[in-house]
Amino acid sequence: MHNVVIEEPYEFVPPSYSDWWPALIQWYLARYLRKAYGVASVECREVQRLRDTLDAGHGVLLAPNHSRLSDPLVLGMLSRQIHRHFHAMASWHLFKQDRLSHFMLRRIGAFSVYREGIDRQALSTAIDILVAAHRPLIIFAEGAISRHNDQLMPLMDGTAFIARQAARRRRKRGDAGGIVIHPIAIRYFFRGDVESTAVRVLETIESHFSWYPQQNKPLLERIRHVGQALLSLKEIEYGGSAGTGDFYERVDALTESTLAGLEAKWGIQEQGDGIVARVKNLRAAIMPDMIHGMVTDFQRQQRWEELTTCYYLQQMSHYPRNYVRVSQQNVPEHIIETVERFEEDFTDRMSVHGPWHVVIQVGKPIEVHGRRERGAATDPIMTGIRTDLTDMLSQLAKESTPI
Repeated sequence: MHNVVIEEPYEFVPPSYSDWWPALIQWYLARYLRKAYGVASVECREVQRLRDTLDAGHGVLLAPNHSRLSDPLVLGMLSRQIHRHFHAMASWHLFKQDRLSHFMLRRIGAFSVYREGIDRQALSTAIDILVAAHRPLIIFAEGAISRHNDQLMPLMDGTAFIARQAARRRRKRGDAGGIVIHPIAIRYFFRGDVESTAVRVLETIESHFSWYPQQNKPLLERIRHVGQALLSLKEIEYGGSAGTGDFYERVDALTESTLAGLEAKWGIQEQGDGIVARVKNLRAAIMPDMIHGMVTDFQRQQRWEELTTCYYLQQMSHYPRNYVRVSQQNVPEHIIETVERFEEDFTDRMSVHGPWHVVIQVGKPIEVHGRRERGAATDPIMTGIRTDLTDMLSQLAKESTPI
């Protein structure tokens, strides 16, 4: 399991407001993206929409999809085009990886948010940034990295809450501009050799299974077999035996039964919308006593087992249904994303593949008003963000050539 859960009291990490550090980092950014993430080129579209909003004096919230770890740095290329630095809300665990990560994240304008509870300091900082309107604020509303380009996970309502609070404050102050949200579609296009890249990953995993290299099987069949094997391992671990039948039905059944059992144990009644929200609620219930040293060694071990289970169930939920199809043409990115997820889930690491070409498309502005309509079944702001992101990603996906 990646180091996403930190067993120590949370301390808010504020952003740096310096312009010097982001400018310096942007000078090296393109080279770093190539080396660390295989991103060879970045193309920004409809940038004038964002420029017009900034010129009008609005506070700007950028709401991108979040499919890869490189997304925040890729958005640095958009920052370069508009000559305006960004702030970003980032999960606290990212600041706790090492001293360099902590130092650099702050210097580029990121600040921490505690995913396992209500972080009033992060909310206040985000609202202050929007009210000041000096820099756009990035919030990844999906709340986790999906690892798939073309489908969104459920969005967290906190994005709309922050925007509305900032809109009220700006209106109360009498500021000329308001608060505007721009959905930002980030779409990656794989420009490398799909088969050789995928095979290298599959052969590594097959060797861990003590399988003879499955070179006699077509690529998509190998992917299906590895996926079935990884699922069977988790079914045995959490349920005692491997299942049969449709792969995705088995994933859903395993995820639901295991999460429901944990939720019942911890007395969680409000499940939340989607697996990410449910896992967040479980972490918020499991961790406090651990952090404050109020558990025995045995209880601590049990809780870490449960946290690890939550992590892998969340990872499993990120495999979209029929994302790779054995009997039909497939999008190259879907194949690479799937084997990358295999590698990440099985080995806790992911090799750098590429080259990738990235398109960043700025969506139309969504004006934010201070109040949400009472009685509405869904939040119109979040619905607008989701609709615009889905439409933009759908159009961008058409530019990928099926194989």
